[in-house]
Amino acid sequence: MSEKTGIAQIGVVGMAVMGSNLARNFASKGFKTAIFNRSYAKTAAVLEAHPEAEFVASESVEEFVDSLEKPRRIIMMVKAGPATDATIEALLPFLDQGDIVIDGGNTYFPDTRRREKMMAEKGFNFIGCGISGGEEGALLGPSMMPGGPKDSYAHVGPILEKVAAQYDGEPCCTWIGTDGAGHFVKMVHNGIEYADMQFIGEAYDLLKGVGLSAAEAADVFAQWNTGDLDSYLIEITSEVLRQVDAETGKPLVDVIVDAAGMKGTGTWTVQEALNLGVPAAAIAESVFARAASSSPELRQAARKALTGPDGTVQVDDRDAFVEDVRQALWSAKVIAYAQGLHLIKVAGQEYGWDIDVAACARIWRAGCIIRAKLLDRISNEYAAGNLETLLEAPSISQGLADANGSWRRVVAKATEAGVPIPGFASALSYYDIVRADRTNAAMTQGLRDFFGSHTYKRIDKEGTFHTNWSGDRTESEAVDTH
Repeated sequence: MSEKTGIAQIGVVGMAVMGSNLARNFASKGFKTAIFNRSYAKTAAVLEAHPEAEFVASESVEEFVDSLEKPRRIIMMVKAGPATDATIEALLPFLDQGDIVIDGGNTYFPDTRRREKMMAEKGFNFIGCGISGGEEGALLGPSMMPGGPKDSYAHVGPILEKVAAQYDGEPCCTWIGTDGAGHFVKMVHNGIEYADMQFIGEAYDLLKGVGLSAAEAADVFAQWNTGDLDSYLIEITSEVLRQVDAETGKPLVDVIVDAAGMKGTGTWTVQEALNLGVPAAAIAESVFARAASSSPELRQAARKALTGPDGTVQVDDRDAFVEDVRQALWSAKVIAYAQGLHLIKVAGQEYGWDIDVAACARIWRAGCIIRAKLLDRISNEYAAGNLETLLEAPSISQGLADANGSWRRVVAKATEAGVPIPGFASALSYYDIVRADRTNAAMTQGLRDFFGSHTYKRIDKEGTFHTNWSGDRTESEAVDTH
């Protein structure tokens, strides 16, 4: 038995920035922390840089596992995909029944479900834990979204809740649900994040369209951050806009190539919304906007062939229009949250996760990238009633009603000026389609019945019907083929 046997309360695998910062967070909160990396050189570098953490370091997987008290609690901070599977395979020979392995990466939730099932069959516990907050959050307190066997949370929850971000004394961490629930919620969190950034970009383009410089726009965003739009992303937008490029003297935002990258979580969100039949078009448009930005051949060809307005927004009162943009931005943000939280609600029902939507909003109030003042209101509204959609919450519906005129003016002005606003426009269309007494889907269903005998239902009586379009056009009852 080694002198290090069973002395650490939690272990972290993966000593890249996120993993090392999370390990430092554990240590700073008083937890004896074991660390391991496939390449010991990274472990050694962390040890040398942070002697104050008093890490328990190991050169082998066996030594690392042995250094942990039972039931062992191991959190993996490695790249999602094959690297995660390889790490699990390396750990398995040295684990005992009841040990808990936590995946803290940005993993696609079906992979988490598969791994949880495999580990359970072997007598081990597996938790998929979404972690948001970036490098700073990992060190100072992230938002954490763990999902897996509820009884295993009793062994890891107190540790995770202590290192998570705190909001009014509450930890931004809670058990989400079984198997893949935690990673699903993190996936949707990232989808909302995609939309939020798209809306911010559209707002900035509109401010430029009425003649504001980057520095002036920075001041506007800073002012917006003192009100209903108070959020991390609005805060750092002003910082990005204020940054001046040292080489050219231009605003940094003007010398950055306008091609936005993505790592998959936004795409997964849209795919899952499609799979579950949940309308999430504002989130989808943000993903497609990134795809368009990163399609140089498409954009080059279109620029040569297409004409239209140059993006200059003509207004009589610039200050009034800036206020309209603020209200449009707030409204679009609400729609993105509404779409994302509705997707979480439906997924919880579909996969048997029994997710508390109010709790999801509550743990996003601090630590994470989408943290915002608005989330306090959202969590309270969900906690107060069994909402089908966030949009029916009294304070939210009233806020959208108050901002409606501004939102519509912005979309109209942007369209007139040729400023692309797929996010703002899609969010407004969603608002209009869900509030409509009747949509144009009756026409769609009539067309489907005409060319494919897909049947339709009537508003005035029960049953399913088909019109004999190619014959005498009589209507008959039919088997539902919707």
